[in-house]
Amino acid sequence: MEITITKTTAPRPKPEDPRKLGFGTVFTDHMFVMDYDGDQGWHDARIIPLEDLQLHPGAAVFHYGAEVFEGLKAYRTAGGSVQLFRPADNMQRMRDSAERIQLPDFDAEFMLKAMLKLVEIDQDWVPAVDGASLYVRPFEICTDVDLGLHTITHAKMVIILSPVGSYLGGGLRPVNIMIEDTDVRAVRGGTGYAKCGGNYAAANRAAAKAEKLGYEQVLWLDGVNRRYIEEVGGMNVMFKIGGKVVTPKLTGSVLPGITRRSCIQLLRDKGVEVEERLISVDELMDALAAGQVEEAWGCGTAAVISPIGSFAYQDKHYVVNNREIGPLAQDLYDTLTGIQWGKSDDPYGWIVKVPKN
Repeated sequence: MEITITKTTAPRPKPEDPRKLGFGTVFTDHMFVMDYDGDQGWHDARIIPLEDLQLHPGAAVFHYGAEVFEGLKAYRTAGGSVQLFRPADNMQRMRDSAERIQLPDFDAEFMLKAMLKLVEIDQDWVPAVDGASLYVRPFEICTDVDLGLHTITHAKMVIILSPVGSYLGGGLRPVNIMIEDTDVRAVRGGTGYAKCGGNYAAANRAAAKAEKLGYEQVLWLDGVNRRYIEEVGGMNVMFKIGGKVVTPKLTGSVLPGITRRSCIQLLRDKGVEVEERLISVDELMDALAAGQVEEAWGCGTAAVISPIGSFAYQDKHYVVNNREIGPLAQDLYDTLTGIQWGKSDDPYGWIVKVPKN
C-alpha cells in the first residue's frame, strides 16, 4: 500500500525553549491516518496536516473502550541525526494488544515504514537539547457506529507526534510510592499485558488517592490475591535485594515492557543476576525492614528509569537508599539514554535511523 503525503501550508510555531516542554501537550504539524473495513481491509494510508478526528458519537471506541496504543521516542544525536529506539518491538507489542481487544491486525513492517516517514517529515520538531525528545504515539481505535457488542468491522489507525521534556518534571530523582491494596489494575486472563486505555483508566482512583496523601506513584498488587507485586504506576518495577535484581515475572497481567526487556539484558551483560519471579508484598516489606533493599526503580519509555525513594504500605513506611539514586539505577539510566541519544555505541542493534528530509 502506498502512503499519500499532503504537507501543511500553515506550519505550527515550534516551542521557543524545548527545556520547558511538559509531556504530551504540544503536537507537530502532521499525522498518519489509515482506515479499515471488513471488505477492503486496511486502506487509504496517508500523512496529512494534524487535524481533529471526525467520529460519530456512536463509535464503539467511546462506549466500549475498543482501542490500543503504543509509546516510543525519537532522539536527536549530537551530530544532528534522528533515531528511534527499538520501534519494531513496539509494533509487535501493539499487534499483541490488538489481538487481545480483537481489533484488526496490521502489517508491523508497513506501520514502521509509516512511522519513519512521519518522523522524517516532522524531524525539525525533534528537540536538540539534553533530556528532551519526540514522543511517538501510534493508536488503533474501533469506529463501528453500533451500540451493540459485536465483532469489529471498522477501525482507524493513527500516529501523532509530540515534542516532550522529562516525563517526571523533576528529572532523575527518587519518588515516593504508595502500595495499593484495595483497587487493582488488571487480572491474569484480562488485559494487563495489553497496552489499552482501560488499564490506565482503572488506575485513576488509586492514583488520585496516592496524590492526595503526598505520594507520586502507586505500586500495584495482583488482582486475585492482593499479594504479589506487579507494576508501579504505568511502569515495570525492579528491586535490588541482597546483591541481585528481582522483577515481577510476566504472568499475563503485567505489561511486557520494552525498557524492562532492555534493562534485563543490560544487567545480565554487566554480570548482575536477575530473577523474574513472583514477589509478594510481605517479602518486600520484610526485606525493607531488614535493610536488604539496596535500590528500587520503575522503568518505562516515558521516564526511562524512575528511582524509588520510599514505600508506604498500610501502617508501614520505609525509605530506600536514603532517598538517593542508587548506582545501578544511575548506570542503567546512563547506558540506556547514552544509546538512545547516540552518545554511546549500540551493540544490540536497537537503534533505527530516520532518513534526513
